[in-house]
Amino acid sequence: MTPHVEPDPQAGAAVKAADRAHVFHSWSAQGLIDPLAVAGAEGSYFWDYDGNRYLDFTSGLVYTNIGYQHPRVVEAIQEQAGRLATFAPAFAVDVRSEAARLIAERTPGDLDKIFFTNGGAEAVENAVRMARLHTGRAKVLAAYRSYHGATSTAINLTGDPRRWASDTASAGVVHFWAPFLYRSPFYAATEAEECARALQHLEDTIAFEGPQTIAAIVLETIPGTAGIMTPPPGYLAGVREICDRYGIVFVLDEVMAGFGRTGAWFAARHYDVVPDLMTFAKGVNSGYVPLGGVAISAEIAATFDKRPYPGGLTYSGHPLACAAAVATIRVMEDEQVVEHAARIGEQVLGPGLRELAERHPSVGEVRGLGAFWALDLVRNRETREPLVPYNATGEAAAPMAAFGAACKKNGLWPFINMNRTHAVPACNITEAEAKEGLAALDAALTVADEHTV
Repeated sequence: MTPHVEPDPQAGAAVKAADRAHVFHSWSAQGLIDPLAVAGAEGSYFWDYDGNRYLDFTSGLVYTNIGYQHPRVVEAIQEQAGRLATFAPAFAVDVRSEAARLIAERTPGDLDKIFFTNGGAEAVENAVRMARLHTGRAKVLAAYRSYHGATSTAINLTGDPRRWASDTASAGVVHFWAPFLYRSPFYAATEAEECARALQHLEDTIAFEGPQTIAAIVLETIPGTAGIMTPPPGYLAGVREICDRYGIVFVLDEVMAGFGRTGAWFAARHYDVVPDLMTFAKGVNSGYVPLGGVAISAEIAATFDKRPYPGGLTYSGHPLACAAAVATIRVMEDEQVVEHAARIGEQVLGPGLRELAERHPSVGEVRGLGAFWALDLVRNRETREPLVPYNATGEAAAPMAAFGAACKKNGLWPFINMNRTHAVPACNITEAEAKEGLAALDAALTVADEHTV
C-alpha cells in the first residue's frame, strides 16, 4: 500500500502550524510537543505529508480494530448521515436498537441491556454510578496497575501516574494490587501462588475497608495501557466469588480488550467469568465515530425498572456512531476478524515476539494474546530492572525514546508506555504486515540492547 496523495510538505507545514496555534493536546506540555501531521490512512498504515508511511502498531489508541477506512463502515456512516444524521436519546431509533442488540448478543451471561456513552471513560463513570445506586454503598476498589479514563471518577480509579494530579483522595476509591507474576508484589514463584496471594490480598483489603461499605470492584479484564498482564487462571473467577459473597458489584472494563482484541469478542470469555457490569468503547466501531457503553445485568437493570436512572448524555447512542458499530460488528462477523486475531496471535505475533526475546537481552518478558501484546524492556534480565525508571521523563527516559525513534525510522509507529512497548495492531492485520512489524521491532531492539548491563 502506498500513500494516496503526492507528498506535499508545504501542506503538512500548514496543518502543523494550525494545530500548534489552536489545538490543545491531551496529556502534554503544549510547548514541548511536535505532533506529526497525518495526510491519510488505510488498513494498518498511515502516512504523513512528506510521503513517509508507517505501519501502525498502536491501532490509533488501540481502537482501530478493523483498520483505517474500512469501506463498509465508511459507507454505513454516509448512508446513515443521509437518512437520519442525529436524534435525541429518549427516542427509539432503529440503528440504536440494532447496535444494542448486536452488542448484547456477544456479551457473556445476561448482560443484555446497553447504556450508550460517548466513550470509555463515561462508560466507567456510569458503571460506578449504577453500582453505587444498586448497592447503596460508596466505596469502589480498583487495581494500581490500571487505566480507566480521564473523567472525574475514572481518573481516580486509574492506578497509573496520570491519576496523581487529579486524585482528590475523597472519591471513595481504594486501590489494591492485582496479580502480575513477572513483578509480583506477593513474592510468588508460580501463577498458582500469585493467584492465591492476590485473592487473599483482595480479601484482606475488603475486610479492613468493611465489606458493607464497598459498592464495586472495577478491573480491566486484561489491563491494557498498564502492561497487558493476562490474569492467572482462577483469579477472575475468584474475584467473582468474593463479589458474590459480599454483595459487591463486579465491573469488568473491556474498553481496550473488547471486540476481538484478544481473539474473543470479549476477553472475559477466555476466563469463563460473567461480571455484573461491563464497559466497552474503542473497538465497538473501530473508533470511526465516538461510542462507548455499559452492558448491564438483569439484576442491576431491574433496579431501575421503577426508579429513574439519574444519568444521561445528549449524544447517547448517536445514530452515526451506532451505524458505525452495526457495520463494524457485521464486518467482524463476515470477515472473521475475531478468529483472525486469535490466529495471528497464536501463529505470528506470539511466536515472533518470543523469538525476538531470545535474541535481545533488553526483552525481559513477552505477554499477551490475540492482537494484544507487550514487551517488558529491561536493563538486566536477571534483576528485571526496567529499562527506564517508573514514570521516567527527560534524560531518564532516553533509552525508550531512542528505541521509539528507531521504530519510526524503520517505518513502524510504536505504542510506548514507561519501559514497555506494546504490539497492538489492527485485529485484521495480515500475516505479511505482522512480520513487517516484527522485523522493524527487531531492528529497533538493537538500540534498546545498548542500554542493558
